[in-house]
Order: sequence, then structure tokens, then C-alpha cells
Amino acid sequence: MKQGGNLQVVSQEGLALLLVLWVLTILMVISLSFSFMARTETYSTLSFKEGIEKKFIAEAGIERGITELFYRNVYKNQTLILEGMEVWKTDGTSYKAEAGDGYYTVKIIDESGKVDINTVSDVLLKNLLISSGVQEEEIDTVVDSIMDWKDPDDLHRLHGVESDYYMSLPNPYKAKNANFDTLEELLLVKGMTPEILYGSNEKRGIFNFLTVNSRTNRININAAPKEVLMAVPGMTPEFADMIIDYRGTKEITNIQEIGIPAETSNLMAPYISITGSNTFTIEAVGYKGSGKGGYAIRATVTISGNNKYTYVYYKSPTSIKQ
Repeated sequence: MKQGGNLQVVSQEGLALLLVLWVLTILMVISLSFSFMARTETYSTLSFKEGIEKKFIAEAGIERGITELFYRNVYKNQTLILEGMEVWKTDGTSYKAEAGDGYYTVKIIDESGKVDINTVSDVLLKNLLISSGVQEEEIDTVVDSIMDWKDPDDLHRLHGVESDYYMSLPNPYKAKNANFDTLEELLLVKGMTPEILYGSNEKRGIFNFLTVNSRTNRININAAPKEVLMAVPGMTPEFADMIIDYRGTKEITNIQEIGIPAETSNLMAPYISITGSNTFTIEAVGYKGSGKGGYAIRATVTISGNNKYTYVYYKSPTSIKQ
């Protein structure tokens, strides 16, 4: 009997030890879980804080861009330029400035250097799509459908469509028969895809080369990027580079002064201008410390007299090629 009692005591002690081990294991798991959660929360908070700081820095870049536009309006024709007081270009040139322990980059693009989809000719729009790598069989459909979308009638162009097509879709709607209000509206048009508009990993979209704000059917060669210049009839990569190099030192006042042959410049003349607008897109990216990833904002503003401006577009955050 005594031996059986000893066995019972040992069995109870073993069970107690096993329970203690299980409790310790559970406590360790709970402790590790709390530790992991606390670390995750800490990193999330730091990441959120850094993101907010980058956003504020990018907003500072937008405000700096607006200030530079006011400065440009006053001093763009100055004959004597002091170091550090240069007028910022409005052709997408990138500028950098420190902001506390971070910095921002800013680009200003005059809307007159883009293709206005409300006033553009078929030729410019087709050439822009070609230079952007859109498939030839898609181009006619996209161009004619854009023209049909905004014209006031219900007549079809050769490759275009009107309300009868859009009303036959699973989610029907009518053609607008009026000007585009935003570039995103293009996605409602037959043939236009997010890949064509916004681009993909393989190629760049046409979004950054379009506008609804220039209100002209000509391209300002003092502000247009190379992709838009290439849409002008008669333009070659060599002529586009000549224009960009020339305006890097001074503003173009006459197409002939660049050195483009008269025959070619006469072909370009109906599609180009040297006159800017009062509407500009500002792209600002805010960075913290030496980090590579930034917070990007794109804003379009119209500058009016007496140091006033109006936002016509604002997207935060956005995707900007950095």
C-alpha cells in the first residue's frame, strides 16, 4: 500500500509539472504575441508619422511652386539675372530644395505645352498615340471616338461611336456631346484603356501629356516635353532635341531662330506656338532624410492678377515618375 501511495504522489507531481510547463508555454506565447504586436504598432506609428511628414513636405513644394510662378510673372523678362534669383522654367525642369531634415523636388509644366483634348486636331492626337506606342489598329478607334464623344451631334465618324453604342453596354450611359471636364473622363470613351491613359510597367501612358486647361489647339514649344513635340507634323527626334537644348538657355521667340529648315518649320507652323498660358501643373515630391521613397502631389493652378490663384485639380497622393 505504501508503494502505491508513493506512485500516486509521483503521478500527481508529474501532472503538476506538466501543467506548469503548459502554463509557462502559454504565457511565453502571449508575451511574444504582445511583443510582436507592440513592435508592429511601433513601426506602423513611425511609418505613419514619416508618411505625414513627407506629405507636409510635398505640400510645401506645391506652395513653393506657386510662389515661383508669381515671381516668374514679375521677373521673367529681366535682363540682369542675379545668382539664386533665377526664374524657374515651366517646361518640367526639376528643382530641389531643403525642408528641415527633408527635401522636396518640384516640376512646373505650362498647360499650353500639352495636348488639349477639347481643342486638339485629329493629326496631333494620332501622332501622340503613335509616339506613345499604342497599337495602330487601336488608334483610329480611340481618336474618332474621342471626337464623337465631345461633338454636339449624333453622327458617327468612320471608326467612332455615339450614344447608341454606349447605351448597349451592360452599364449603359450616353455620349457626353460636350467638352471633357477631366482627363479621367477619357476612360468612358470606346477604345481608351487604363494602360493607354496611365501606362504600365513596360510603357508610359499619355495622361501627363494631355490637358483640358490650355484652351488652344496649338502646342507651346517653350513648354512641351519631347513626347508632345514629337506629335507635331514634321518633327523629328533631332529637331525636338534642338528645341529643348535651345530653350534651356533662352526662351524661343521664333521657330526659325532654332535652325530648323524653313520648309519644315512651315509644316509645323499651324500646330505650334511660343505663347504660354496662365494655367500650370505643379508636381511635388516630399522626402524625409535620405530616404528614396517620397510622397507625391500633383496640382493644377490658374494664376490670376493681384497674386491670386485657383486650384483646378489636386491629387494627393499620386504617382509621379521620380
